[in-house]
Amino acid sequence: MFIDTHCHLNYKFDSDINSIIQHANDSNVKYMVCASADPKDIPEVMNIIKSHDNIFATIGIHPDYIATEPQDILTENILTNKKVLGIGEIGLDYHYHPETKQKQIELFEKQLEIAQKYNLPIAIHTRDAEEDTKNILVKHENYGVMHCFTSSWDLAKTMLDRNFYFSASGILTFKNAEEIRETFAKIPLDRIVIETDSPYCAPIPYRGKICEPYMIIETAKILAEIKKLQLEDLESILEQNTLRLYRKCHVK
Repeated sequence: MFIDTHCHLNYKFDSDINSIIQHANDSNVKYMVCASADPKDIPEVMNIIKSHDNIFATIGIHPDYIATEPQDILTENILTNKKVLGIGEIGLDYHYHPETKQKQIELFEKQLEIAQKYNLPIAIHTRDAEEDTKNILVKHENYGVMHCFTSSWDLAKTMLDRNFYFSASGILTFKNAEEIRETFAKIPLDRIVIETDSPYCAPIPYRGKICEPYMIIETAKILAEIKKLQLEDLESILEQNTLRLYRKCHVK
């Protein structure tokens, strides 16, 4: 059984959500973690997890939404929900809006404090902001996962020392992703989980298509090659890693 640890099921797909779930189940993706980014997404995400037994959520505010006050959004009622596994995706992204750096940092640190208060893992987004991401995280006692990890081995080493996990996405299958594959070769097997980041990052051979959770198998195949494992063995390890990362996640 595979668990897609990060997907945006509330975004627009070619199929409706029931079809997406059925297609995933047919491909042995039995559980999914729906991540929020835009605060306006949160009511829909909460409705999705309420309506589907095999979908959990992480709730957080992406750095694009710096005008948001997280304490107004990440309420106790949401964060104590048994199907809300963590806070994410949160972090820093200087790719398009480097001028908002300070506001992003403020939003990030506020969410880290909330995660500590509720003892919840965090799902970290970092893009063109590796040094600041590292410097902020080492000052806090949070635990969690580096979502869709494509950063350097240097950052990986730092976060390994802080007991973080690392999520492999469809990017691992890309032809120009050799450095990322080398990094995942070094990351201990018990610190790896897997995701699609649907509807983004469709793996080869689905490049150019809207990514869905069923496509996770292609990333798993490459990861199994990197780790020199049979796919069935990797599948079991990834499941156990996910359950350690997201302690509120209960699967059958």
